[in-house]
Amino acid sequence: MRSRVFRDMNARKAVVSKELERTIWRYMSRNTTLEPQVRMQAQLALSRTPREASPSAIKNRCILTGRGRGVFNDWKLCRFQFRLRALNGDLPGVDKASW
Repeated sequence: MRSRVFRDMNARKAVVSKELERTIWRYMSRNTTLEPQVRMQAQLALSRTPREASPSAIKNRCILTGRGRGVFNDWKLCRFQFRLRALNGDLPGVDKASW
C-alpha cells in the first residue's frame, strides 16, 4: 500500500511543479489572436508534458492506507481511518454525533 501512497505524493508534486507551465501552454493554444503556427506549437508543447503532471491524473487516496475509495477530501483519510481518528479525538473539530 505504501507504494500507492508514494505514487500519489509524487503525482501531486509533479502537478504543482508543472502547473504554471501547463497553464501558459493551455492559454496560448486557446488564444485566437495568436498566429495558428504559434498556437500549434503551444499545443504540441502541452501534449509533450508528462501525463502525471495533469491535474486530472490525481486520484484521491488515503494517506495512511492508500485506499482509493471512500476518501474524505478535507482530511485525506478513508472513511474507516477517519472514524478511528475521530473516536480517538485526533481530528480537531470533529465530534461523534449523539441525539
